[in-house]
Amino acid sequence: MTISDSSLSFPQFPLFLAPMEDVTDIGFRRLCKRFGAAMVYTEFVSAEALVRSIKSTVNKLTISDEERPVGIQIYGRDVEAMVEAARIVEQAHPDVIDLNFGCPVKKVAGKGAGAGMLRNIPLLLDITREVVRAVNVPVTVKTRLGWDQNNLIITDLAEQLQDCGIKALTIHGRTRSQMYTGQADWTLIGEVKRNPRIHIPIIGNGDITSPEEARQAFERYGVDAVMIGRATFGRPWIFKEIRDYLDGREPDPTMTFRWKLGVLREQLRINVERIDEYRGILHTRRHLAASPLFKGIPNFRQTRIAMLRATTMAELTAILDEIEEKYA
Repeated sequence: MTISDSSLSFPQFPLFLAPMEDVTDIGFRRLCKRFGAAMVYTEFVSAEALVRSIKSTVNKLTISDEERPVGIQIYGRDVEAMVEAARIVEQAHPDVIDLNFGCPVKKVAGKGAGAGMLRNIPLLLDITREVVRAVNVPVTVKTRLGWDQNNLIITDLAEQLQDCGIKALTIHGRTRSQMYTGQADWTLIGEVKRNPRIHIPIIGNGDITSPEEARQAFERYGVDAVMIGRATFGRPWIFKEIRDYLDGREPDPTMTFRWKLGVLREQLRINVERIDEYRGILHTRRHLAASPLFKGIPNFRQTRIAMLRATTMAELTAILDEIEEKYA
């Protein structure tokens, strides 16, 4: 993947890790990169908290060379705060700065930021234009189809954002009112991509959970990249599964239950070493709870509950040992 001030150039069929709060910490990003993610993003960062130098927010700017190319995503509803935050982020040397105009959760969108910006397009465009002017790092945007089904504005908005100077656009195939329910609609994503006036890369996002769905997204809708979000929970190896399929390779026989459990163990170790035992476990438990690795195992409910209640490395490791002994 080639990144310059003037353009972004993608390899064939690239797969991106979506920015997700409390999910895409540096340890998880490194694993996803190892397994084939062409681009990864940090958790989103509050512009106002960054400007106020809130420690937990500033810590999210930590990136490593081994995960590049990496984007740092910011969100906010004030032009000056977003510009200042972008300048602060630039000092962390990300490969791109991504503007979040798509987060649907109430604490963000309800206050006018994230997807809330879709109700104030003039302000959204002002923020985008001013951030692009303020930094030398390529600026990209992630957004949704519109606020609701009566306001599907993405085809016009894509052109307006391109005119502001962004270098790529990620579109989640839902409205804000849908949150994460229903099925992602990729038809408008494809319409944006087919627009002859659009010349920046279009990245599609929403409901990609299998290699077959990823291939369909590329072939049917012509997107330049596919971004994967919730399907990565407890499954960073999904990038290898999809990458092998897209490149015409047979499924890797070494990716056994024991191997995948070993990846989750490594994620636990990385998080504990990076933060501390208690918070490292908290970061990992949500992946263990959501991992498809344990789906279909009969009478697994109590074991899952035990994993979610574990508070020490020794306790959680003992549970994983028991799982490996029983099911690997």
